[in-house]
Amino acid sequence: MTAARRLVVAAAIVDDLDRPARLLAARRSRPEHLVGRWEFPGGKVDPGETPVEALHRELREELGVRVELGDEVPGPDDGGWIITDRHVLRLWFATVAEGDPRPLVEHDDLRWLDRETLLDVDWLDGDVRIVETLETVLDPVDAAR
Repeated sequence: MTAARRLVVAAAIVDDLDRPARLLAARRSRPEHLVGRWEFPGGKVDPGETPVEALHRELREELGVRVELGDEVPGPDDGGWIITDRHVLRLWFATVAEGDPRPLVEHDDLRWLDRETLLDVDWLDGDVRIVETLETVLDPVDAAR
């Protein structure tokens, strides 16, 4: 019998909700087996929290920002994205509404990636198919923007 997966939430933080061209990735600094791998910022939903409440809390704690949420990015696994044997992810588009993102907890670097550089970092295995999906959403780099 398979145990239920724990719900985690994350944000695909982009530069523009209507015409995203860049996506913010966060590099893990812990735990040891994830160090140096890249992910979407977010985390676990605590008891008594809604997924949206948890996402706002996690982004304040991890990046020091307040965000405006856009649409949820539905996954193929009953609306979510199975990212490990123990976790299922729900992901929303978001833009920074207040603050400058900085790595505060669990990360040591942040990087804005565009369509051409999206796969230049070592994404967590569970995030790769999400990144490949988002690659089709990002506008090509436009020097005039």
